[in-house]
Amino acid sequence: MYQILIADDHPMIREAISRAIAESIPDCRVDETDSLDGAMAYAAEHPETDLVLLDLNMPGMDGLNGIVNMRNEHPDIPVAVLSAEEDKNVVLKAITYGAIGFIAKSMSRDKICEALNQILEGQVYLPPDIIRQPDQTPRRRASLADPSIDPDVIATFTRRQLLVFQHMAQGKSNKEIGYDLNIAETTVKAHVSGILRKLKVHSRLKAILCAKDFNFDQYLHR
Repeated sequence: MYQILIADDHPMIREAISRAIAESIPDCRVDETDSLDGAMAYAAEHPETDLVLLDLNMPGMDGLNGIVNMRNEHPDIPVAVLSAEEDKNVVLKAITYGAIGFIAKSMSRDKICEALNQILEGQVYLPPDIIRQPDQTPRRRASLADPSIDPDVIATFTRRQLLVFQHMAQGKSNKEIGYDLNIAETTVKAHVSGILRKLKVHSRLKAILCAKDFNFDQYLHR
């Protein structure tokens, strides 16, 4: 049985998410709190918790610092953000601060449930519509010599691996990538493993962060 904590200071949000979880994820216990302190206390009492959903703007959070505090105190409990924030840079920063997913409150009920299932299956979830947005702050244009990914490493990628990597960077799940590229999900998993190996990273999250400034078009259209 999954055990999920919803930490949000808006009762209507907690009620709506709890109802969605109850109807879409069988055999799941959902508890609620309205502050970071409450989430911390709950995590201390329930170290077996499968997921904590944190609102960025509730009492005690201090923005993204609340994620860091929760991860430092309870590193074994996965944390995902539940927020009305829809700035791409905030989403990516939340992931770098230790969240394994970012769920926008504007998402449909079905999309929220899909995101939760993806996170509970151990995958990182990023909202595709937000990740595809242009950056809100000035940034240099990525180039073939972008130091975040060694060009010699990228040169070893097959075209299919580049396409899978591009879709990963957009926050898509293996199932979505398989559908978009018309390949089996097991094939996607094999490509993802190859990508992680070539990048010398151990998680999908780190691979996504490597691609943060990467310009795929320059390689896909060469």
